[in-house]
Amino acid sequence: MDISNKNLINIKDANITVIGLGRSGESAARLGKKLGANILISDGSSDTGVIKHGEKLSTMGITVETGGHSEKIYDADLCVISPGIAQDATIVNEMKANGIPIVSEIEFASWFTYGAIIAVTGSNGKTTSVNLLAEMCETKGFSPALAGNVGTAFSDIVIKDLETMPSDRVYVLEISSFQMEHIVHFKPFISVFLNVTPDHLDRYSGMDAYIQAKMNMIQNQDQRDHIVYNYDDPVLNTKFDGVLPQTHGFSILGERETLFTMNATKIYDEEHATLIHLDKLALPGRHNLANALAAATAAKILGVPNSQIAQVMSTFVGVEHRLERVLDVNGVTYYNDSKATNVDAVKVALDSFDSAIYLILGGKDKGGKFSQLLPHAQNKVKEILAYGQASEKISAALRDAVKLEQVSSLQEAVEVCHLRAEPGDIVLLSPGCASFDQFTNFEERGKAFKSLVKKMVPQ
Repeated sequence: MDISNKNLINIKDANITVIGLGRSGESAARLGKKLGANILISDGSSDTGVIKHGEKLSTMGITVETGGHSEKIYDADLCVISPGIAQDATIVNEMKANGIPIVSEIEFASWFTYGAIIAVTGSNGKTTSVNLLAEMCETKGFSPALAGNVGTAFSDIVIKDLETMPSDRVYVLEISSFQMEHIVHFKPFISVFLNVTPDHLDRYSGMDAYIQAKMNMIQNQDQRDHIVYNYDDPVLNTKFDGVLPQTHGFSILGERETLFTMNATKIYDEEHATLIHLDKLALPGRHNLANALAAATAAKILGVPNSQIAQVMSTFVGVEHRLERVLDVNGVTYYNDSKATNVDAVKVALDSFDSAIYLILGGKDKGGKFSQLLPHAQNKVKEILAYGQASEKISAALRDAVKLEQVSSLQEAVEVCHLRAEPGDIVLLSPGCASFDQFTNFEERGKAFKSLVKKMVPQ
């Protein structure tokens, strides 16, 4: 199948294989079916949840196979691949050997819409930033839709838009490096780069490969498009010299020219008009100042009024699973930071508190260096509870400097914290790892944590 010209792509009656029956795979399959393609979706897992989703798709006329991949997957004109499948996986090499084009779900969905795309990536802060930006766009002249790695697949939004044809549509997409590995035509109007720190090093050969995957986001942008990036990030601050798109920096240090500048008391625009005083910001934490400035800069480029940007900054209090206050139990405050899936996100979480902390770390190791937590944990963390597949690595890195106990599960970690924490302490789930050893995703892990905490409340 020739997909070299986006305007000529027609998938009606095409045979499309979708690999992976997760959220994005299921949505891509439904989008392809709606547009008249013959869809086979295949997943190597025989998990109960996967089978249940497969049965639902079967009722729509989609061919489903679970528990392994048959040779039928190669009888295809196109392959849409799950972000969970590595670039060097056997199935990817076989598809290429058979001359079958491979695209990501984000790429696939982008073929069937012409709304403006604002794509936001970074090692940390993506979810907060896209939610801020989507709320800023909730104003006259804009019809924002939030999708991507944030929970709703891009294909789901496109399916609805094919029916309703909303005017002034703006897609605000949270983008991971995985989703940029199989890009052909994907072309954001605005690409936002928040930061780059070591992450997913279990997937990539090194930092250069990880960074390049993120940089794929700008490969189709031209001089009519925009890049927003963090001047304060040592990796990003020279990364966009000489590129075609228009570039705009943001900074909490205020050392270079930006659309919005911050001083000790306020944020102001290019005309030195006050946008908002810092004491009016609803979202705490210095890291969130950078997220807010990134969202505000993108919103300004779109033409969102300053008054709307300031209104959102003054009322937006955060997102679920990101430094989310759960409740107080006997004077101990529990925080759900399940979205912290790498070491740098844990550093940010630790730096957000002054009280003594019981820190729950663990899950599936992503190649992070847990020893980097020591400067942020010493004299603040009372004890670390390490659980899951990464618990031994966490213990080896930290046990000589911080009191640490290995436990078998998140439930045991919460129970131990409940027994040992004293009034005034904080119990913080900030895992620094992926969730896939014991949970389907970070959302399920966060919800499980909140449910366990709520069971501690005296009846």
